Amino acid sequence: MLPATLLGCNVGASLRILGIESSCDDTGAAVIEGDVGAAKILSNIVFGQTELHADFGGVVPEIAARAHAERLDHVVRSALSESGTTLADVDAIAVTSGPGLIGGVVAGVMCAKGLAAGSGKPLLGVNHLAGHALTPRLTDGVAYPFVMLLVSGGHCQFLIVRGPEEFNRLGGTIDDAPGEAFDKTAKLLGLEQPGGPAVERVARDGNPKRFTFPRPLLAQPGCDMSFSGLKTALLRARDAVIEEKSGVTPQDRADLCAGFQAAVVDVLRAKTKQALNIYAEENASAPLLAVAGGVAANGPIREALQTLCRDQNVAFTAPPLALCTDNAAMIGYAGLERFALGRRDDMTLSARPRWPLDPNAAPMLGSGKKGAKA
Repeated sequence: MLPATLLGCNVGASLRILGIESSCDDTGAAVIEGDVGAAKILSNIVFGQTELHADFGGVVPEIAARAHAERLDHVVRSALSESGTTLADVDAIAVTSGPGLIGGVVAGVMCAKGLAAGSGKPLLGVNHLAGHALTPRLTDGVAYPFVMLLVSGGHCQFLIVRGPEEFNRLGGTIDDAPGEAFDKTAKLLGLEQPGGPAVERVARDGNPKRFTFPRPLLAQPGCDMSFSGLKTALLRARDAVIEEKSGVTPQDRADLCAGFQAAVVDVLRAKTKQALNIYAEENASAPLLAVAGGVAANGPIREALQTLCRDQNVAFTAPPLALCTDNAAMIGYAGLERFALGRRDDMTLSARPRWPLDPNAAPMLGSGKKGAKA
């Protein structure tokens, strides 16, 4: 329960949105102030769960859901306090309502519903992926349309972002997302989680050419990608080293990481070039590539995409590293754009484990009773 001091009177502040994020293993709350394409972050609080999942080699959904339920009121309180805002000053409450681990999404949605019911403020359900995709609008005021490479732990897709609720998918991964592949690689090599930063750090001392790893679908037209075979190739390379040496030395580990990372970079660079070529057919005057998501924090991937854009005469933008991973600031901003369109949700808002950004695109990862995965 929030203290009464954070439930004060509206003092006539400019448009403000309280954002809440709990789709995976980061519990976040933020306050955004401003207008469409010209907003600023007043606060952005994130409670991570790395230590809770460290012994399991990945995120445990049940542990994550319980941690969200325990921490949500604390992050909301901290976000309001840090921004100098009371709940009465907020114009609307935006919350991730999918996709994600359902226990965590439910916890966030129920928290937001309680706050909305208690304060009388409008409620806005936000697609977590839209939060990532619209982050360049928050950080750089990027104009529509633009090409987005959304690359994270659970998703990887190329989108033409035409508006806050209009996304055309050009392609994406047909199996593992790059972030998932990084995590599994780290686990196979005995590195800590999350795997992306660990693999990148160890790879700095490695030789990317020692091991030959595949570049799946590289020669195929279109923007679809595959990373499952790359992960399997790394497993076999590791096992071959173990068989030869009865173990893996630090240099072996560094070389394996470097080779794996180089393969991911090559695939993303090649498929990004194809996505830009497709986009150029309809908008050659002011092409811009934006990259967002947790894997966008990877230095070699950013550098490769920046170089590609420079060679192609394409503008490039990526969020600050703190806004690449899951956070509530992006949810608050995506909610702001929905609010500006006149969108509102009510107490029937439900948590969705699956929620594709482009409902007209054919499912890439299969479907079922819960809907298309992506």
